[in-house]
Amino acid sequence: MARGGFRVGAGRPKGSKGGQRQPPKVDGIPVEVIVSAKIEGVTPLEYMLKVMNNPEADQARRDRMAMAAAPFVHPRVADNRFGKKDGDAAAAEEAAAGKFAPPKAPKLVVNND
Repeated sequence: MARGGFRVGAGRPKGSKGGQRQPPKVDGIPVEVIVSAKIEGVTPLEYMLKVMNNPEADQARRDRMAMAAAPFVHPRVADNRFGKKDGDAAAAEEAAAGKFAPPKAPKLVVNND
């Protein structure tokens, strides 16, 4: 009974590592969009919106352009929330402005009598 060593057919099958690859992106924009936009002489966002609004373009391509353009057009809801940490920071600033605030400097008056 031998342990370890080479076994026929053992291990990961060739080509199975990583699965399907995502297209390369620069700042969240697919490289193909950036290249096409440079060729047309427009910004990548303008190009994505143009493809998205083109009724003759393939529906899957229009969907991909809409997903790629959405972060640049619409803010995320999570960015606008006022959470517990924000409330604590506001309360700390308010407390610092009250009785714990540093005293005001004395007023200097010159009296030439």
